[in-house]
Amino acid sequence: MKAVQTGAGSGPARSGGRPRPRSPLRRIGRWIAVAAALLVLGTSGAGGWLYTRLSGNIQGAGVDGAIGDNRPSATQGGENILVIGSDSRKGTGDGYGRGLTSMQSDTLLLLHVGGSGKWATVVSFPRDSWVRIPACDQGDGTFSVPHHFKINEAFAIGGSTGDTGKAAACAIKTVEQNTRVRIDHFLVVDFRGFTGMVNALDGVEICPERPIHDRKAHLDLRAGCQTVKDSEALGYVRARYSLGDGTDIGRIGRQQEFMRALVARAKAKLYNPGALYGFLDSATGSLTTDPELAGLKPLHELASGLKALPTNRISFLTVPNYPRERDVPSDRANVVWNGPAAQRLFTALALDREMTAARLAETARQLPPAAATVAVTVLNGTGVTGRARETADRLRALGFRISGTGNAPAPAQRTTLTYPEGLADQARALAAHLPGLVPIRSARAAPGTVTLTIGPDLPAVTG
Repeated sequence: MKAVQTGAGSGPARSGGRPRPRSPLRRIGRWIAVAAALLVLGTSGAGGWLYTRLSGNIQGAGVDGAIGDNRPSATQGGENILVIGSDSRKGTGDGYGRGLTSMQSDTLLLLHVGGSGKWATVVSFPRDSWVRIPACDQGDGTFSVPHHFKINEAFAIGGSTGDTGKAAACAIKTVEQNTRVRIDHFLVVDFRGFTGMVNALDGVEICPERPIHDRKAHLDLRAGCQTVKDSEALGYVRARYSLGDGTDIGRIGRQQEFMRALVARAKAKLYNPGALYGFLDSATGSLTTDPELAGLKPLHELASGLKALPTNRISFLTVPNYPRERDVPSDRANVVWNGPAAQRLFTALALDREMTAARLAETARQLPPAAATVAVTVLNGTGVTGRARETADRLRALGFRISGTGNAPAPAQRTTLTYPEGLADQARALAAHLPGLVPIRSARAAPGTVTLTIGPDLPAVTG
């Protein structure tokens, strides 16, 4: 992790495929800025001891060792900060979320501060994104086995022993290997802080149009405006199946509105010392960051940089995606990233280029061919027995149609993906799952199929 540098990015977005509601925590830039301003205003006149106490609440955790060496190159300018909302209920009892055996990642956002502090991009990862989870340090001396699953499982795997640093490391490793964007800093916010902040302000007003009865969220609310706190506030922002369209993306919009109401309530209580201290104590006590961000000063510097940005230079985007059911008919619960559009977004971040909602939407409107329509021939050029079959099995699990496997006619110095005329889109659809691999048109390619020839540098197959 490197020293923080302030700055920020550009406008709203929607995902590819079916229309999506607004991206998660769309106003997070302004929320961070207001929260930091509250920290400064609340501590400036209270003496150094209070500043020291609140700053000391923030936990720092080094994660570089747990992430390992197989990481993307540093971004060509700018800073990338992974923001993780944690379902950890440590210290809160089991009144909500009973049955959880480990930490859970509820929200996953990537904040890119770019252009030497002139713009910023906030990218939301739907937690139902089907991706490759790499081998992660589980905190007990063992490593998990690489596999495909929902992206939010990475935090749970790393945090299986309750170590927030290890949990963050696995989430960072997963994001890096699926996006090829290097993470410079991280910030974890858990629910201990959420309920404490709400309660310190004597609750937050919500106005549901219909009664809400959600057994999973332990929620029973009447229609109309009312003030919620404790488990009711937590249940409201976490309820999924009883509200809206029942999707994680729909819930995110509700969380955004609640956070906006929370900030407005905090501003109204700014000059109530007891309420403000309780709010700040809970807010800082809920944070775990990398060592460089672990303190009020660096967080305030970051927030101040965001606050200074024009609103039209902060973009709020969601990784373009479509239902995984399109590729794997039996899966009606998860989403797959729209490869070409997602790659355009991630490349822009890696090169520190500003990406707006309008530019991303252009690419996201066109879906890649469904995996089941892409015929793939897998050839082993490594000389290691079984590599073609193993790779074919991974691609088949993603919905691709394997037309054949075998050995390459000669050893391959590097992995290649070739295609005949007319199959460029199919080749790009496959390449989206093999980061860094560029398809090559070849007159000698077998007709009707794209050919993946495995070399020693075969990229990990992503979701």
